[in-house]
Amino acid sequence: MLETEYIKRAKRGDGDAVRELYNRYAPRVYAVVRRLAGDDALAEDWAQEAWVRAIRALPGFRGEARFSTWLHRIAVNSALHGRRWRERRTKSEVALSPSLPSNATRSEQTTLRVTLEQAMQALPDGMRQVLVLHDVEGYTHEEIATFLGVTPGTSKSQLFKARARMRRLLRTSLEAQAGEEACNT
Repeated sequence: MLETEYIKRAKRGDGDAVRELYNRYAPRVYAVVRRLAGDDALAEDWAQEAWVRAIRALPGFRGEARFSTWLHRIAVNSALHGRRWRERRTKSEVALSPSLPSNATRSEQTTLRVTLEQAMQALPDGMRQVLVLHDVEGYTHEEIATFLGVTPGTSKSQLFKARARMRRLLRTSLEAQAGEEACNT
């Protein structure tokens, strides 16, 4: 069967046709994404994301370009999006407590994790959602606004307030823990 026939059938939701297109093009998609990822695990994730995007966009494929060219562009965009997300997340990672050495005991790490989780739970829902989506998941304010049905300005404001409240909550909690440790020694 011709590629154009598989594309037509895949557009109509034919799983066998989608599978055939996947079997034909998966190695190419993976290869281009792998070159951009530089890592096998990332490449697998980004290639899977590219296929999800391609299948969702397939009804809009008009055939003005070759299918392989169209799919290649989606794969590149998915990899670039993945790279930007990863870089944003890496840049936004900041040490929570400079007083906690990298060789902290399991108990200290657990205590910090519990303290952080308690502080997160103390935030109002809106602040917590924006903080997690932006600082943990790496989404932009525009993306968050779309997800939550708010404006980007509201997202920025909620993030600013959430970070300020987290600093206060963590400072108070860590000071209380330090006081307890001083009393116990």
